[in-house]
Amino acid sequence: MRFDLWQSIRLIAACLLLTICATGILAQTHVVSPSEIHKELVNSAQTRQQNLQKVKNLFSSDETRKALEAARISPGRVDAAVSTLSDEELARLASRADKVDKDFAAGRISDRDLLIILVGIAALILIIVAVR
Repeated sequence: MRFDLWQSIRLIAACLLLTICATGILAQTHVVSPSEIHKELVNSAQTRQQNLQKVKNLFSSDETRKALEAARISPGRVDAAVSTLSDEELARLASRADKVDKDFAAGRISDRDLLIILVGIAALILIIVAVR
């Protein structure tokens, strides 16, 4: 008789423990709220759009288009390739585009140097896209 009592107590204790654990798991709230996730997604999309614009602005001048065509690189192909870059690759290129713009505006590089840099960056973009 005593043996059955201990088995019953263990069974009740196990059920109670299981109920407490299940209730605790179901009652947990999310660490990150859906509104925070939405804000982060919007910020990420805005950052990507700004980076896309920076890189595309770098290739938008007539001189750049002529230099790309002289190097037998299609400006349209470069524009299309820029859109397919990952966020990380795009951020790196946008950073380089900012630096090139600032250096050119400050007179640290000449028109010829700028065109060489732009053709190099365009080739790099096409290589990155082709490797994927």
